[in-house]
Amino acid sequence: MDKNKIIVFDTTLRDGEQSPGASMNTEEKIQIALQLERLGVDVMEAGFAAASSGDFDAINQIAKQVSNIRVASLARALQNDIKAAGEAIAPAKNKRIHTFIATSPIHMEHKLKMTPDQVIKKAVEAVSYAKTFVDDVEFSCEDAGRSDIVFLKEICAAVVEAGARTLNLPDTVGFRLPNEIAVMIKEMVDFIGDRAIISVHNHNDLGLAVANTLASVQAGARQVECTINGLGERAGNAALEEIVMAIRTRNDVFAPLYTDIVTKEIYATSRLVASITGIEPQPNKAIVGKNAFAHESGIHQDGVLKCAQTYEIIKAEDIGAEKNSLVLGKHSGRHAFKDKLINLGFDLDNDELNDAFIKFKDLCDKKKEIFDDDIRALVSSEITKVPQIYDIEKLSTSSCNAGHASAAISIKFEDEIIQDAALGNGTADAIFKVIDRISGVNGELKDYKVGAVSQGKDALAKVTVKVAFENSVPTIGHGLDIDTMLASAKAYIGALNSYLSMKNK
Repeated sequence: MDKNKIIVFDTTLRDGEQSPGASMNTEEKIQIALQLERLGVDVMEAGFAAASSGDFDAINQIAKQVSNIRVASLARALQNDIKAAGEAIAPAKNKRIHTFIATSPIHMEHKLKMTPDQVIKKAVEAVSYAKTFVDDVEFSCEDAGRSDIVFLKEICAAVVEAGARTLNLPDTVGFRLPNEIAVMIKEMVDFIGDRAIISVHNHNDLGLAVANTLASVQAGARQVECTINGLGERAGNAALEEIVMAIRTRNDVFAPLYTDIVTKEIYATSRLVASITGIEPQPNKAIVGKNAFAHESGIHQDGVLKCAQTYEIIKAEDIGAEKNSLVLGKHSGRHAFKDKLINLGFDLDNDELNDAFIKFKDLCDKKKEIFDDDIRALVSSEITKVPQIYDIEKLSTSSCNAGHASAAISIKFEDEIIQDAALGNGTADAIFKVIDRISGVNGELKDYKVGAVSQGKDALAKVTVKVAFENSVPTIGHGLDIDTMLASAKAYIGALNSYLSMKNK
């Protein structure tokens, strides 16, 4: 192994999906996986195979479709979990099982109810069993940030002896400060030596995940676990884009350390993940926030116009984020459209390209100006579609501030057109009620978000809904249209189709 290379372990599809409201269907996960491959991540944690049949299927499908990336599945230190992980990743050219057990006193006493000796025994058994499926086994000491260093050394030595090649030391609750993490990592690196790679997985509860990760790298860690846009439970994980660009930008500090990330794919990856999960990065989010390269202050504007480096240490084009420039129009041809998609980071097959081009032409008839972000949103919505069990044919709505709103809708189901209408407490409520009535599947709306994709009065509306159908786990749906109410209907239908497709598997 090149000791100067930082292995980038992306866990957007596993830990990132654990963000409230970020659950994804199999097709959406596959699209993100393919983009992560273009981004150049080294290891992709595709999910937690034992969590559900849906997770298992998604991991298995991803393992079949990616080739230049190592596919990992998480597994508790349990035989059933490890077996599921091994079977799910079996088709992958490069594969890893990532197994873990808690090592902090508070977790061992209150959660596991096990003694330290029992925990070590369980860990060794897990690694040994995982080795029967794969050569590459990673072991994590959950809550290592609050674990005793003497015990960490003891359990890590035992699992390395059992065959673990990577030792992950997570700050699971984001408790440690950068100087504290650095001391722990250096001591563990010195102790383990060349027997295994030391990895870190830092959470952001105190806003220190990236700082802790960079401090760990300087202390000798050679794998960083992170997510796109910093997605993750609670306050999230260390953000991949921030770690990578910090190492690249501050080459004076980190050299000769490097990553193999294709930085020009960062923005496209960020936008795809935001589009699919419906969770947008905060406007002032480092690297990928919409204000990351914006200057409103007159002093700043003057400085940037004279010399960009006065206020910009990173160029927008370094991460593949160019100005939201006016691009194609109604007279643009298929070849120009395909070329634009390639520049935006999309690689579509002929059928996907044809479908996207038809949608693009339809949009050109409705919208005066088409921007890059319009095309990103349009194509993302097309390539992540689930089977269209129900499809909207027509929608008519009316609203009144002194009465009930109404919605009349025509929906295609199999070869039949079904029509109905409903009243509601607002137009969106009427739309959702009539879709429930036509489908016979009742949904409870858990979340509803509306945003403009680009700019102007005719900007595309992007609607994201989270709906619990038949008291199930909430499903996410996305809708895109100039008409906000039609976008809302598309989002609700999308969530319904996603729920039914997973239910029928």
